[in-house]
Parts: sequence; structure tokens; C-alpha cells
Amino acid sequence: MPALRREVSLLLVVVCSLAFSLLSGCGSNTHRVCAAAGCCGLVDACAAPTYVLADGINGQISVYPVTQNGTLGTPMTVSGPSESLGMATLGNQFVYVANPVPLSGSTISGWSFDPNTGQLTPLSGSPFNIGPFSVAGALAANIAAQVVYVADGSRIDALRANSTGALTPLPGSPFPAGTGLGVTIDSGSRFVYSTDSTPPGFVWAFTADSTGALTPISGSPYAVGTNPLFSVNPSQVVVDLLGTFVFVALTSTNQVAAYSIDQSTGGLTPVPGSPFTAGSNPIGMATVNNLLYVSNTTDGTVSGFTIDSTSGVLTPAVGSPFPISAGALAVSPGTNLFASTPQGLVSYSVDLSTGTLTQVGSPVASPGASVLALVF
Repeated sequence: MPALRREVSLLLVVVCSLAFSLLSGCGSNTHRVCAAAGCCGLVDACAAPTYVLADGINGQISVYPVTQNGTLGTPMTVSGPSESLGMATLGNQFVYVANPVPLSGSTISGWSFDPNTGQLTPLSGSPFNIGPFSVAGALAANIAAQVVYVADGSRIDALRANSTGALTPLPGSPFPAGTGLGVTIDSGSRFVYSTDSTPPGFVWAFTADSTGALTPISGSPYAVGTNPLFSVNPSQVVVDLLGTFVFVALTSTNQVAAYSIDQSTGGLTPVPGSPFTAGSNPIGMATVNNLLYVSNTTDGTVSGFTIDSTSGVLTPAVGSPFPISAGALAVSPGTNLFASTPQGLVSYSVDLSTGTLTQVGSPVASPGASVLALVF
């Protein structure tokens, strides 16, 4: 339990759940959803996100309207968990937020979402209990199977949503995993990856079948560190836009580990030169196109990297590290990066050729926001 308590304390600062999308066009009534760390889906000329959703430690979920140029409007708010480690969405219909309560049992709160108004309505039966001694961490959503995965200490809970959004355990759930609270899924809903803080630190890899059930991949878990007596403390894990690479924030060594994904099996191979140097205490991560951003919570910076499309090698972006004191990050394809900062929620335009960030508009109040999601 000490490792889990350390993870909870760390990830209350920021955990972003998964990156995924609805692979659809961008008509006037079409919405694509990205949760937490990185945005997802195919690169196209879609408009800026319609809403940014934020939750954290203030007992509220805030829904921020976004203009075409990325500036943020006044949020609408509803009551939510008093603290949160993860947020995920299924399509443009349902929003789920983790509420970690280890002793009495963690829960997942759910709402239906109106993409035209931004209104959140509590789901019948919410919050959904995932059992005693659970530690609900990051969330990841399997669009194809309509399943929400919950990083839960030494396991992954898999919860299927019915037509009303209500969650029930998938047969076989929970699935054994490592003692980490990070989880993500590729945009094709094929492979799931989770973190493990057990020394020296690991990444677990799974295939997801058509029902959402998980099967460990041969070779998993993959050691991230090398010292069996010291954990590099992998926290957040994200998959890049095209499902080619996996990136893991290593909080103890101030680095980012990078892996290439075997497209047939989902197995992982370290990228040449990995792990790469980031700032102090890297936690929040977001990826878009060939760019990766990492929030370094101790030195108050955001590291930006370009991703070599062939090798996955990370190279510092022009101007990186950026003087942005941020926790949670979320980024939309070709438009803006949103960051939870002490000044509030801030929008930055992304230069896709260099990775440079430029602030757009003024910060908007976002008390205690630790997880973010985007709705398109």
C-alpha cells in the first residue's frame, strides 16, 4: 500500500486519462472527443474543440466553451467528486470521472453530455462503485467496445456502458496489472498500456478484444528502470496520434521513456536513446501530430519535443522548455494546447512545424483542476 499511497499523492497533482477519438468527419453536427493527456484521432482540418472539461479537487466539473481561435469562455459548472485522478468520455454522449476512496471503495461518476449546449446531466445509478480497497486512477475509454478502463493499483477494472451510460463490470474484470495509476489505449482500440511503480518500474501491455476484455501481451510487463531496488516511478502513459509510439513520464529520474509499438502484437521496443531528459518531476503529458508536451511540476516548465515519425526519437522543440507552470495538459489536433496552471486554465496556440507555444487570451479560473478533457 505505501506505493499506492505515493501514487495517489503524486497523481492528485495531475493525471490525465486516455487519448482517443471517434474517427469521423467534421460536419457541423459531428463531435470528436479527446480525454486528458493527448488528443487523438486522425489529423485533419477540423475546427477547434467546442468545450474543455476540467475536474479536480474543488468538487466541481467545469465546462468551458472554446472559440474558433482557442480562447476560453465562462464555464458552466456541476457538482462532481471532491478529488479526481482521471476523466474519460465515450463519444460525445457520456463523461466519466474517477473518485479515489481506497478504504470505503472508489467510484466512477457519470454524466450524459449535450454537445450543443455543454450541459451535463447525472446518469441514473451514478456514482458507480468499483469495490472496496480500490484506488481509481486514470481512465481510458475503448470506443469500439464502449468500455471504460480504470487504473486501480494492482488491477485494471473494465466497465461496459449500456445505452444509458450506466457502467457494469465486464466479464473477467478486474484484470491483473501493476501497482500504477496510469492507463491509456491506442486510437484503434487495439492495445492498452498501464504503469507499474514496483521497482524498477514497468509498463504493462494488453490486447483488447471486440468485447473490451484484456489479454497480456507476450513480454509484458516491460521494465522501464534498471535498478531492482529503485523505482523510476512511471506515472502517466500516452500513445501518439497514429498509435506508433508509447511515452511514459518517469517522475523519479526526470525523464520520458519512449517505445515503438509492434503493429501486429502491440509489443514494445525501446526507442533509440530512450529515456529522454525532461524537467523536474514530469507528470502531465499530451501528444498531437509529431509533438509531445510534458508538464514538469517542480521547476514550473513544459517540455516540448518533436517526435521522429520513423524512429520515435524525441528532440527538444524550438523554445523548449517553456516557462509554463502546469499540471494537467490536453491538446487538440492542429489548434491549441490547454494547461491547468496556478493562474487558471490557459490556452496556447501550437506551431505544428516547430512545437512553439504562444498564449491565446487570458487565464480563466479553474480551481484545483487536475484532469482535462476536450469535446469537438
